Amino acid sequence: MSPTRLPLYQVDAFTEQPFSGNPAAICLLEQAAPATWMQAVAQEMNLSETAFVAPRADGYDLRWFTPAVEVDLCGHATLATAHLLWETGRAAPEAQLRFHTRSGLLTVVQEDGWIVMDFPADPPAPAEAPVGLAEALGARPLSVARGRYDYVVEVADEAVVRDLAPDLRFLATLSVRGTIVTAAGAPDGPHDFVSRFFAPGAGVDEDPVTGSAHCVLAPFWTAKFGARPLQAYQASQRGGGMRVELVGDRVLLAGHAATVLEGQLLAAAT
Repeated sequence: MSPTRLPLYQVDAFTEQPFSGNPAAICLLEQAAPATWMQAVAQEMNLSETAFVAPRADGYDLRWFTPAVEVDLCGHATLATAHLLWETGRAAPEAQLRFHTRSGLLTVVQEDGWIVMDFPADPPAPAEAPVGLAEALGARPLSVARGRYDYVVEVADEAVVRDLAPDLRFLATLSVRGTIVTAAGAPDGPHDFVSRFFAPGAGVDEDPVTGSAHCVLAPFWTAKFGARPLQAYQASQRGGGMRVELVGDRVLLAGHAATVLEGQLLAAAT
């Protein structure tokens, strides 16, 4: 039985400034809770992701829910959870956090002021563009690839990415979690590449900043730029950035976070 009142926070991830980046709700559990209850809480929070974290002998169990479905991998809610565990003193600053998830073991550390997550890489393979995709995006793809969960669509330049106003109803019909649209950053700009991420079929029309999408984008752009840390920016209305680096079959995602809300959840799990 979970306690009557559960700590509940909202954290903006992949930003150092409140009210930007990607907001995630984090519910701190003492033990596992029913999936139906977690899904109901996520629907109530109505954010792109709500994370549920419970301690175990060798780390934490971590699960993520959109308002519509449970997902296998979520970067911004993992970063937000790690930030919160350190900020509230539930974990020592020098501790490596170990999260047991549907995508296996994910580890997170603090390095030089960054929160660094070790995630599985998802190299995309060239794919045929679905019929109607270019029309739905309102942009001509330079290339189309597909990772485990998402399409990756490269377009001409950063301006095209920023100006997109896609047909979300069409994108919701595709047999993927979401569609990533990306381009190289502007010449002499601060970012190596930019992107936006649309997942209406998973209940998220546009995700502000998507860590898991960069598990696909890191190998995609490393193949073009060479093996080095890359500066990425997700150009949603809220916007947010991160540093990504492909290391073997893993991607190191580094970012920041800011806590914006602390409360208690009264509708406890039973």
